[in-house]
Amino acid sequence: MDLSEHSKRLRILIGEDDHLGSKPLYEAIVLKARDLGLAGATVTRGLMGFGASSRLHTAKILRLSTDQPVVIEITDTEERISRLLPFIEETLSGGLATIEDVQVIHYHGRHSD
Repeated sequence: MDLSEHSKRLRILIGEDDHLGSKPLYEAIVLKARDLGLAGATVTRGLMGFGASSRLHTAKILRLSTDQPVVIEITDTEERISRLLPFIEETLSGGLATIEDVQVIHYHGRHSD
């Protein structure tokens, strides 16, 4: 897949406890991105954060059951990112989604197709 030098990064910030049915929301988003043929997606668990509610989410030992922050990042062309946006708008009841301009300097898979 060829990414233009100037692409977009979709960043989605949600909680680890967010679900779509019985599936974690981060998993549903990554699988949808793959189904739509996007270049790739990465999910990262945050150590600490807060959102619109100002409720602190942390991984401290005494709070292991708290809803830790999760960041999903997807970088691709604007056209391909736009295919995923209706799904994001439909499934995100809370959280934050942003789109940023990025300059891709290297993108090659480990295995050729």
